[in-house]
Amino acid sequence: MGIIDIMRRSRTVLAIGAVATVLGSATAGAQTPVKFALDWKFEGPAAPFVVAIDKGIYKSEGLDVTVDSGGGSLEPITRVATGTYDMGFADINSLIKFRDANPGTPIKAIYMVYNKPAFAIVGRTSRGVTKPKDLEGKKLGAPAPDGAYAQWKIFVQANDIDASKVTIENVGFPVREPMLAAGQVDAITGFSFSSFINLKDRGVPVDDISVMLMADYGVNLYGNAIIVNPKFAAEKPEAVKAYLRAFIKSMKETVKDPGSAVDSVISRNDVAKKPAELERLQMALRDNMVTDEVKANGYGAVDMARLEKSMDQIALTYTYKARPKAADIFDASFLPPAAERMP
Repeated sequence: MGIIDIMRRSRTVLAIGAVATVLGSATAGAQTPVKFALDWKFEGPAAPFVVAIDKGIYKSEGLDVTVDSGGGSLEPITRVATGTYDMGFADINSLIKFRDANPGTPIKAIYMVYNKPAFAIVGRTSRGVTKPKDLEGKKLGAPAPDGAYAQWKIFVQANDIDASKVTIENVGFPVREPMLAAGQVDAITGFSFSSFINLKDRGVPVDDISVMLMADYGVNLYGNAIIVNPKFAAEKPEAVKAYLRAFIKSMKETVKDPGSAVDSVISRNDVAKKPAELERLQMALRDNMVTDEVKANGYGAVDMARLEKSMDQIALTYTYKARPKAADIFDASFLPPAAERMP
């Protein structure tokens, strides 16, 4: 081989290498990493967040999403606030309080998942608890950091309960349902679909479980929403929009076939049982995610007037330093058009 042939071959190899490098970079760059924090374990209602991984929906939107479980309503907010996570799933009422206490950390909600919150008082009918006033003279088990317990004062006022006649026992999350099942307390605060299924799983008869969804008893709040780190949103707005597009597709898949969708949760939780998680998911879809308001207005949106009123109601349980406005809390600009969001 002559020197000219060698030079030509070298140039060809270099050119091919350059093209491969460019293509490789483009492929790598097409998948934007997103770290997402849940508020709780991988249980039925978390299905839409992970179905999108298993069905390649995030990937089709150019995203490489990782979803991690959490330990309660506040944890995803602090995880997203610090930038440890890019996005998360958190109680919007806790976010409102966090924003008031930390005005320099402008985290916002961008998609309402629980149009109707799952906050509930769950009692035993055998212990005389079937309606709000029945709690007078009874013992209520309530974890101090519980999102449902945070609304207790609103629930008390809305239902004319004499709170001085209710004994509040601060209990841990893991022992909440076991204590109610054992009769150590008469009722507990919690998320409806979690406490109900956990009690059933412990052998409490269904007709002995009374679920008072706070939203049906005067607590006019929104529930859990998708939140985003402000720096991530500013630097990668298209990735945020892509995430919401993917999540809506995943929601529709979940609604269409909950039985298959719940498998994505089971595969991530060694102790989860499919019948229990499927029922939990179906309760969340029916009561919290696909409400009449969602059917009319589409997934993800909020009524800003309703959000403002809910912030007034929060003032019953929390003293604002400088009450934020609804626009400080919820940013609808990342949502797809309404036509794409209809169930």
